[in-house]
Amino acid sequence: MLYHLLYPLKDFFSPLNIFQYITFRSALAAIMALLISFILGPVIIRKLKMFQIGEEIRDFGPESHLKKKGTPTMGGLIILSAIILPTILLADLNNPFIEILLISTIWMGLIGFIDDYLKSVKKIKKGLIARYKLSGQILLGLIITFWIYNTPAWDNIRTVTSIPFLKDTVFDFGLFYPLMILLVVAGTSNAVNLTDGLDGLATGLLAIAFTVFGAIAYITGRVDFSSYLNILYLPGAGELTIFTSAMAGACLGFLWFNSAPAQVFMGDVGSLSAGAALGTLAVLLKKELLLIIIGGVFVWEACSVLLQIGYFRWTRKKKGEGKRLFNMAPIHHHFELAGWPETKVVVRFWIIGI
Repeated sequence: MLYHLLYPLKDFFSPLNIFQYITFRSALAAIMALLISFILGPVIIRKLKMFQIGEEIRDFGPESHLKKKGTPTMGGLIILSAIILPTILLADLNNPFIEILLISTIWMGLIGFIDDYLKSVKKIKKGLIARYKLSGQILLGLIITFWIYNTPAWDNIRTVTSIPFLKDTVFDFGLFYPLMILLVVAGTSNAVNLTDGLDGLATGLLAIAFTVFGAIAYITGRVDFSSYLNILYLPGAGELTIFTSAMAGACLGFLWFNSAPAQVFMGDVGSLSAGAALGTLAVLLKKELLLIIIGGVFVWEACSVLLQIGYFRWTRKKKGEGKRLFNMAPIHHHFELAGWPETKVVVRFWIIGI
């Protein structure tokens, strides 16, 4: 809104011309998101405590996590507030990249909110039934697909994706591209949700991933930089830098309260929305394959769960008794049960993420 309100006044007051620069608005968005997190964080945490919206610890989780029972959850509301407000104020709201990304984030934030509400307030252990959650993710994927297929910004490149490290090389998914969108958005959303199991783990990794995607978005939106670096040029994609900067700032601000010992957890309202935003960002920038590297730890976490389930079922079928491949999945719990302190697991996973 500030962009739409102040930038047109540049002819009357020349310093307002600074609002045309994505770099300025991105830096301002990051600072604004950080400050919003610091200001709203204590307020939201107090409200969550007041209404006794606390984390329910799984009975089959690590024993060391039992002391976390009752820690306020749904802290993702802090992250969402710190992302949405700066983006609305500083980004071009007529830009289709920004519109799709905002809708994706809010959409999955609402689904995550319902899930958290059912678990923490209504005390329904499983929360939102998995098929309803998946239906929401699939519907979001279909909305993104329809939007991309009917927006000129993606003319002639709707169904392609960039292949990392190969110059001017793309792969065309053709008719299967809508399936790729569903897989990326739903898969990333769930992967981030699985990773959010230790104090500060998912928050730090999200800040790293969005910072990298912020640089890619800026380069992708500039014809000179993208041409020099042989990156697919997408007019208007630079505006995504404002969103990614806000996300990075919001995650750093939330980490202030989420670092061990956590004062608040992001809950599904935070992890599902941030994961969906990350997946949608990769789709919009045609970097779906690069997401596997940038979000490598999230992929590792999700794969560990699939491998654990698959190996258990296979050994039960072959030997009559199911065996575990890891001490516990997701993989961060494996290292916890191997004797690593929680903070060491978190910092080492951050290092791998970087």
